[in-house]
Amino acid sequence: MKYISTRGNAPAKTFTEILLAGLAPDGGLYLPEEYPQVTRAELDVWRNLSYAELAFAVLAKFATDIPADDLKALIDKTYTAEVYNNGRADSDFSQITPLRTLLPGVHILELSNGPTLAFKDMAMQLLGNLFEYALNKQHEELNILGATSGDTGSAAEYAMRGKRGIRVFMLSPDGKMSAFQRAQMYSLQDENIHNIAINGMFDDAQDMVKAVSNDHAFKAAHKIGTVNSINWGRVSAQIVYYFKGYFAATQSNDEQVAFSVPSGNFGNICAGHIARMMGLPIGQLILATNENDVLDEFFRTGAYRPRGTDHTYQTSSPSMDISKASNFERFIFDLVGRDGAQVREFWSRVDNAADTAAFDIKHTAYWDALPGFGISSGKSSHFDRLKTIRELWEEYGVMVDTHTADGLKVGLEQRRPGLPLICLETALPAKFEETILEALGRKPERPASMAGIENLPQRVDVMEADVATLKAFIAAHIPA
Repeated sequence: MKYISTRGNAPAKTFTEILLAGLAPDGGLYLPEEYPQVTRAELDVWRNLSYAELAFAVLAKFATDIPADDLKALIDKTYTAEVYNNGRADSDFSQITPLRTLLPGVHILELSNGPTLAFKDMAMQLLGNLFEYALNKQHEELNILGATSGDTGSAAEYAMRGKRGIRVFMLSPDGKMSAFQRAQMYSLQDENIHNIAINGMFDDAQDMVKAVSNDHAFKAAHKIGTVNSINWGRVSAQIVYYFKGYFAATQSNDEQVAFSVPSGNFGNICAGHIARMMGLPIGQLILATNENDVLDEFFRTGAYRPRGTDHTYQTSSPSMDISKASNFERFIFDLVGRDGAQVREFWSRVDNAADTAAFDIKHTAYWDALPGFGISSGKSSHFDRLKTIRELWEEYGVMVDTHTADGLKVGLEQRRPGLPLICLETALPAKFEETILEALGRKPERPASMAGIENLPQRVDVMEADVATLKAFIAAHIPA
């Protein structure tokens, strides 16, 4: 299988080639030339597979240049009950992503049993093993540059710490994440981990990553790669848990379901969109935003209007405090019939810094095509998430984090009658202790391994949102 750029001006490449590359040379994002299709017979077989077996079945369709035995070994090493076991009560870690039923037809898919207590571990742990494998084959090193709004950073750092030939440079918005999230990242003392706090919002950090990635000479000279969800390896790994969640919530492959997905960068729900395009019977994908509702605005009105830092809100679901959704370009590529020229034209409007940066599909054939992709949307506020957290705790004795609460609130509002609802859990409540305390008057439990993490010594460099300064920092921390 070969991969092409959403902007249509880059040569087709293999899975391993784009695994280490991040953005395409033309500034676009990689997608398969065509999505592999899953037959009914395959679904019938896949229904009975373990998580690791299912991951191999799915990813073998995408990573066709990795020998099957090697890919299987990497997957079997990744998806084990030892890796995905954070010690929470009443969870079947052998399932990796157990399904928790609140009431008939309403479920939560546990995606936060990994080492950093967030769904990002589902893909990042595999990505760490894939990177190490590919670099060993090529006798190369890689300097990973990423940006995080809360969970990607720690998931990447925990997956890459101690990996031979890999260094991580992770940008985060200074003071904008929860104390737990900051501590998870900044307390790591591994020599190959570099934390950089940016004076600004996540979108500023993400823009810096893209600017460095688009400097092809610097990228090549310093062997820059990325772990953000612009990396296709991450998106492909996330497709797996949509299949697993579907099988867990249904009795047969004749049924359809709705998935509710908290999303700021469109990465998590992009994997669901691709699973649906492959043939998974998803009747509805429900996108939930917080007060930063750029994506909800698009699906309601047809207008995509990325906002600047001054108009991006700091909220109690901070991992979604995003106003420029990187992975949204992948969806638009499919929406416009995989027309790279049209994607380039749209992004020529939104890649500038003007307050008027936007495109609008309302009065085009693309707006008419949009319902065919099965995506609904809604938004959730601080009041909403506090209310949802309280109701879940009082009615079911289930404690959820702030982002999962956003997903449940919007999912219950938007789901079509008769469709079982699967809400994707994005993190454990321990990562957002301040808001849980506000909602419930009690602190959430946390795994013993994370006790007192905020009191550990922290190592972080604070920097202005300046690309030249970032390049100088990277160059200075790479051995000659």
